[in-house]
Amino acid sequence: MNLFESYPRKSVNFLNFAPRLSTSRSNKRSVARSNDKDFVIPFVGLKPGNHTFEFDIADAFFESVEYSIIEKGSVKVRLDLEKKETMMIGEFTIDGMVDTSCDRCNDPVQVPIKGEYRTIFAFDDQPSNDENLMVIFPEEFELHLKDHLHELITVSLPSRTIHEEGDCNEEMIDLLDEYTGTYEETNENETDPRWDQLKKLKGNE
Repeated sequence: MNLFESYPRKSVNFLNFAPRLSTSRSNKRSVARSNDKDFVIPFVGLKPGNHTFEFDIADAFFESVEYSIIEKGSVKVRLDLEKKETMMIGEFTIDGMVDTSCDRCNDPVQVPIKGEYRTIFAFDDQPSNDENLMVIFPEEFELHLKDHLHELITVSLPSRTIHEEGDCNEEMIDLLDEYTGTYEETNENETDPRWDQLKKLKGNE
């Protein structure tokens, strides 16, 4: 399950313990203490139609992800999931604040994030070469979404994350000068190469 389609919509989480499901109200869980089970949806128990899930994601979520470039944050994720006979269509809405490293001085910086993405989960018994699909095989009965949610939150970051003018750690910049040569601020129009793969998730901007 490593293939998916994710992109912003121009117009504009998943739970354990066999959650109570309803088409008229959302299922909400605060993820103050992150646990992989908090992001598992037993989709076999879902009736065809629309279902809504909401998550309040806190610091522990990011702390539990190895090598995460986001250190902590408070993010609300809403998932509108439509179950059909041959697939499920997930519409993810992300809104919150996260702490990551400043690209200029490497100190922590708080960044607002927003994003709307669609993910297609296709029921099939054969792998697919279509990068627009996440294949769900017949023996599978749960969606494991923790890694996928982390990717969507990460790709919602701007291509460059920097402090407001005057807020950078000048001592750190001087230290960078000392060890890496004359400090040159990256051109505002340049993008960080670490985003090359993540930007593919966003499609056309």
